[in-house]
Amino acid sequence: MLTLASKLKREEGVRAGRTPAGSNDAAHRVSIRDRLLIKEVAELEANLPSTCKVTFPDENKLCHFQLAISPDEGYYLGGKFQFEIEVPEAYNMVPPKVKCLTRIWHPNIAETGEICLSLLREHSIDGTGWAPTRTLKDVVWGLNSLFTDLLNFDDPLNIDAAEHHLRDKEDFRNKVQDFIKNYAR
Repeated sequence: MLTLASKLKREEGVRAGRTPAGSNDAAHRVSIRDRLLIKEVAELEANLPSTCKVTFPDENKLCHFQLAISPDEGYYLGGKFQFEIEVPEAYNMVPPKVKCLTRIWHPNIAETGEICLSLLREHSIDGTGWAPTRTLKDVVWGLNSLFTDLLNFDDPLNIDAAEHHLRDKEDFRNKVQDFIKNYAR
């Protein structure tokens, strides 16, 4: 992260006429996405839910990071769920791409990792989808809420999980715990 911030400072110096000897303007350009990410990552780290942890495999690439969520209540208590977040170049006009890396029995997360969360939708009929005013903080808080108040059995992505919950809540809880024991520790 420090390297990207340094790159941004160098670019500002170039614009102010302080070009380092032998440097090339194109090599020092920082994209709009990266400028936003520097600000948003700092805000995210300052406002991260206590159940979440963000890691950057490469500190120079703020556009790719992982999120670990360890719910402290509800069906998913005791699990640790990993998400991969990729921020496309067109961000913030388009939402980040998010995938759950942990196998999970959840009505809003497919076993293959796709996630049903309205703010991750580029186009939404109800107006709750992605908008350029949303930030990474909104994404992380939304993902975290999928384990508590946004857990939605009425509009599921994983229909089998939702129907299982409707049929037998206790057996649903047991299957969730089996998945946690086998995949989310």
